[in-house]
Amino acid sequence: MHQGEELVGALKLELVKHMDDLRMDAVKGAVGILISKLGELLKKEYNLQAGVPEKIRSLVKELECAHVALRKVAGVPPDQLDEQVRIWASEVREASYDMEDVLDTFLNMVVSGPLKRRKISTTIHDIDKRLEEVTQRHRRYTADSIVAKPSPTTTIDPRLAAMYKEVTQLVGIDKSSSELISMLSPLGDSDETKKKMKMVSVFGAGGLGKTTLAKAVYDKLKDNFECSAFVPVGRNSDLKKVFRDILIEIDKTKYMDRKITILDERQLIDELRQYLRNKRYFIIIDDIWETKLWETIKLALVQNNTGSRLITTTRMLEVAKEADEVYKLQQLPYDKSKKLFYMRIFGDEGKCLDNQLVEVSHKVLKKCDGIPLAIITMASLLMGKSREQWIEVCNSVVFRDKENKQVSDTEWILSLSYYDLPPHLKTCLLYISAFPEDYFIYKDMLIRKWVAEGFVHGKYGTRMFKVGEGYFNDLINRSMIQGVESEENGIVYGCRIHDMVLDFLRVKSQEENFVNISSTNSECTSSPSTVRRLAHQNRTVEQTHQDTQIDLQRIRTFIACSCNVYPGLSFLSFKLLRVLALEGCGGWERNPPSPIHLKHLESLLHLRYLGLMRTCIHELPEEIGALKFLQTLDLELASATKHLPSSIYLLTQLICLRAGYMMVPNAVLGKLTSLEELQINICDSSMMQDLGKLPELRVLEARFELTDINTQRDLVESIGRLHKIQHLELKQYGNPWFKKILWDTVVLPRPLQCLIIPDTVFSTLPSCIGRSDLLNLSRLELRVSRMDEQGLKILGSLPELHHLRLETWSTVRVTIHDANESLFRRLRSLLMPRSIVWFLLNEDSSVSFIVGLECDGSIFGTKKRDECIVVPHFMPNLQVLQFLVHVWSLMHNNNSCDNLGLEYLRSLQKVILRFYCHNVYADEVEREEAALMHAIESHPNRPTFKMEILGKDFMMRCVLPAPIDS
Repeated sequence: MHQGEELVGALKLELVKHMDDLRMDAVKGAVGILISKLGELLKKEYNLQAGVPEKIRSLVKELECAHVALRKVAGVPPDQLDEQVRIWASEVREASYDMEDVLDTFLNMVVSGPLKRRKISTTIHDIDKRLEEVTQRHRRYTADSIVAKPSPTTTIDPRLAAMYKEVTQLVGIDKSSSELISMLSPLGDSDETKKKMKMVSVFGAGGLGKTTLAKAVYDKLKDNFECSAFVPVGRNSDLKKVFRDILIEIDKTKYMDRKITILDERQLIDELRQYLRNKRYFIIIDDIWETKLWETIKLALVQNNTGSRLITTTRMLEVAKEADEVYKLQQLPYDKSKKLFYMRIFGDEGKCLDNQLVEVSHKVLKKCDGIPLAIITMASLLMGKSREQWIEVCNSVVFRDKENKQVSDTEWILSLSYYDLPPHLKTCLLYISAFPEDYFIYKDMLIRKWVAEGFVHGKYGTRMFKVGEGYFNDLINRSMIQGVESEENGIVYGCRIHDMVLDFLRVKSQEENFVNISSTNSECTSSPSTVRRLAHQNRTVEQTHQDTQIDLQRIRTFIACSCNVYPGLSFLSFKLLRVLALEGCGGWERNPPSPIHLKHLESLLHLRYLGLMRTCIHELPEEIGALKFLQTLDLELASATKHLPSSIYLLTQLICLRAGYMMVPNAVLGKLTSLEELQINICDSSMMQDLGKLPELRVLEARFELTDINTQRDLVESIGRLHKIQHLELKQYGNPWFKKILWDTVVLPRPLQCLIIPDTVFSTLPSCIGRSDLLNLSRLELRVSRMDEQGLKILGSLPELHHLRLETWSTVRVTIHDANESLFRRLRSLLMPRSIVWFLLNEDSSVSFIVGLECDGSIFGTKKRDECIVVPHFMPNLQVLQFLVHVWSLMHNNNSCDNLGLEYLRSLQKVILRFYCHNVYADEVEREEAALMHAIESHPNRPTFKMEILGKDFMMRCVLPAPIDS
């Protein structure tokens, strides 16, 4: 059999090319990956035999016929599909996986050496035969018989109950209700401000209580307006029905009996605008899913300067941002969650009647994590059950109890968000079901797993990782996962997923045979012969375990989280593995640790991702060089091994290398020219020079020791050659002082977004940072011994600077005279761990921003408090502020923490204070803490407050007498 005939066999895979709208989205995901790999195959040059083109044209006609039927399937909700269609779609999915495996094997053979034609031909023939069987089975049914036609039923939205709850049934809503009403209040006291229409959007995940909150505020405020309406929208809504509902709500007498059903959209908009033209109205549009839909609804809501108010509720951040302000609804605090839980189970008294259930209740509430819908669902499952049954329910997957109405309602509400996702996001979300409950998932490594599996579809001119990052952000903005931010700078670096959502995804994943979970609480969740992705969680993984009955040759992803892995675990059978992730495994928690031996790693020829983060391994075998397709090697915090094998220079497709503190062999680094991300420990000057030979490098995290001037010169010269670098983090050990003159010669690349140099101390601000071409720099961390006014102004003028961490040992003041001066306009977080920061209103109404040395009393000034003065907007977007207070200096210069000028920071959300308490009394520290708390509580935003006490061992021990009231 010739390669041309093999190509024809591969082209038959296009049977599923036209399934873009198929509701079985795991099929779509498998097919999308298959199509891209087919395109890769077609790029190869083959000499086609005579007659092959005719076979291809015949195949295309066959595909078009299949497409007609699949289009009809696409229009049917999943719960209305005929069982035969479900089976057929499942077969197509499995066939797609198998065919992709064949293609990968084919491409691997092309890369690895001479092609074994007989073997690949036989395999393709078997797949072709199977595909033909699936196709023939499909043809036995007409398009009409494929689609089920259930009798008409009325779907009742379970959220309707939230709109008609009595006030006495609502728990934990008082605080959020008052906060939302406060946001609806005018921003000022002028008549013009009071008359301006204001819109607030309530944003949050499904089940958080957005509708309940909005309805409670509506009931409280509606009588203050001439007319009002509360109108649900929902997914796939009828726009004309929305307009009709608003008209009927605002005036039932006028519109209930009128034939408004005959009006089209334009006529309905005109009617609404005419009615609302001179009225003060209050309208709530509940559950909006699309920005485009909301923009059309807004056309009818005339802005008439009568003091009208609008509230929207949504799960979609992009919709919420259309409002003047966004109210992000938070989970219930623990005490309110507990009250709601007990009320649902034990009645109005809301008290747990059985002391034995208190401990289990705590576990249940932890699982619910303050989500009202989750609390109500769990309560419905546990009502009337014994303690043992409570424990069993708590450890099980909630959504397997299909008979419970509350469980069914909750699943329906969560499914709205799930089925609103485009296919590529569904696939990426299902993948997250592989991780345990309460597990922190690093953003970058999750995205690289998606890329390795082929879930991320590239765009011309855009890196795969960047596209995947967009997927990650979309899932956060759609309230499907919870982004985890750095406490100091607010940067999202990972995610968690709510337990209830995770349970939902695990059910979906099992239905689609997407991920199979094996943990201490469950056995493998699917037939061993069909496992494609296997996830071990919090258990012992051994060669003798029953999981070895699984056909390991078909597994694409193997993830083990917090497991004790058999030290001699062999990977010989994992023929098609793309992702191998052992996270927090091995002997990490044992003493002494027993490292894992990675046996037969070289047999994983399809491997794209190898992650050993926080895992104890013996060593990386020299045979790793055989993994020609490896893209990511993550060894961060991997223990035991100290050196990388010299064969890694053969990994020419390696894009991400996180080597932690491991040593890289000489003359190897410069050969990895595909690298885009590198975390490395630099041990000699030759490696410094090799850095400049990596033209694709975007992210560099390097740890090194600068032993002499030549080493420093090699470093800065290499940095100057990294023209695509976006993230540059240089950690230094040994002597922290750097020859600033060398940095002054560096031309930092224009794409640079993040520059972190936390250990090196510069005498003054390097001139390379002051150049005008750093237009993209958004994060900067530096240590500068002597910062002057000019240096501070340079930092303040960086146009995209969002996060600044600055350590300095000097006092400097910058004064803003009017609102036209633009300094730190986009800054969101300012961290000054060694300095006090001060915002002073001067006699000429200018504002001074002061960075003060911790013991310098010269910075303190006066501020006018008795006049109403318009203050120039300074740092208008600053949300997080960290600084140090030297209590002794503060008190001996007759100043106090309530006089810091924090009120000038209009966007402030969090204050992190470091109290240095050397040589002061405990009472003095408490007094200044109280003063600062008063200043924070007086701020309009009521920022959160975190305090760190330094120098406790050097505080004065006797009690300070109370001050005498004059």
